[in-house]
Amino acid sequence: MAAPRVTVAFVPREVFSTTQRSLEALYERTSEPFHLVCVDGGSPPEIREYLERQARQRQFTLIRTDHYLTPNQARNLAVRQVRTPYVAFVDNDVLVSPGWLTHLVACADDTGAWVVGPLYFEFLPEGRRLHMFGGECRIVVNERGERVYYERHHHAHQLHAEVAQPFVRSETELIEFHTVLVSMAAFEELGPLDEGLLCNAEHGDLCLRVRHAGHSVWLEPAAQITYAPPKRLEPSDEDFFLLRWSEAWAAATHRHINQKWNLTQGNREARRANAWVSDHRRYRLAWLNKLRKWLGPKWTKSIEKRFVAPVESALNTRKFPHAEFGAAPTVESKLVYRPDSSQDKAA
Repeated sequence: MAAPRVTVAFVPREVFSTTQRSLEALYERTSEPFHLVCVDGGSPPEIREYLERQARQRQFTLIRTDHYLTPNQARNLAVRQVRTPYVAFVDNDVLVSPGWLTHLVACADDTGAWVVGPLYFEFLPEGRRLHMFGGECRIVVNERGERVYYERHHHAHQLHAEVAQPFVRSETELIEFHTVLVSMAAFEELGPLDEGLLCNAEHGDLCLRVRHAGHSVWLEPAAQITYAPPKRLEPSDEDFFLLRWSEAWAAATHRHINQKWNLTQGNREARRANAWVSDHRRYRLAWLNKLRKWLGPKWTKSIEKRFVAPVESALNTRKFPHAEFGAAPTVESKLVYRPDSSQDKAA
């Protein structure tokens, strides 16, 4: 078997309960040789024990922290272990499709791209509803004279069957971190991923940095993955989910990105991004879905906006106060397992 050219960085996104399903699909559906580095950022005991067993059985590197990590902290921990030309970031709630890795690497080889994203689907059944296929990501001055970070996703939430035009390999301004292939040359030139971004915009920041350095970001639709979060949160997921999308982490992220890219304070795009974070956090409130069935989406949205959102945001701030959670946690990691480095063991 040829030596692997890719290390897969398998990292937590917003929950832990999908870990086993995603990891086993990764192995079952990836025929190409690869190394794997798994980062376990404070998972509950049953997931921690599962990952430790799998690391020894499948011979992959396992790094653990006993506290929660921001996404870029987890990715940077994995990157430090990479010795291959490429790293493929895969979130722990993703289901990859057969051939995904071969197609991403082929696109990078053919185009010289530093970053390659797949065709992204969302929810089950797999391959039915699009999550996105590229988009726009840039710093602009809007009609109000505000300097803003502008991000828009193409084909977001559309049914695949309803998209008339075929998806083709193409250059783009934007990918997402659900799954993405990155050349290690990018880290050699640009340094690690920005850990000042605690909550969101990590994908856009990487794309901006790569393109500002004169390199390209591409899409390869032959590579397909499905972002498949659980229908409802397990109790063991809740604290991580609430911190991952907390008011404190969102505010810290937006302060940082404003300073980094010299953006207008309090701009409309930042407010839009903040609203998205709060909306996504309320995904855990399963009773809202029942309310939509009883009252319809219009009335439910009104109730959510007027009453639920302010109360939920206040409770989140109380649980994770800005003074205590307004910065990335200090990383204290340990190497749980690493295959014998004297042997070339592919995952």
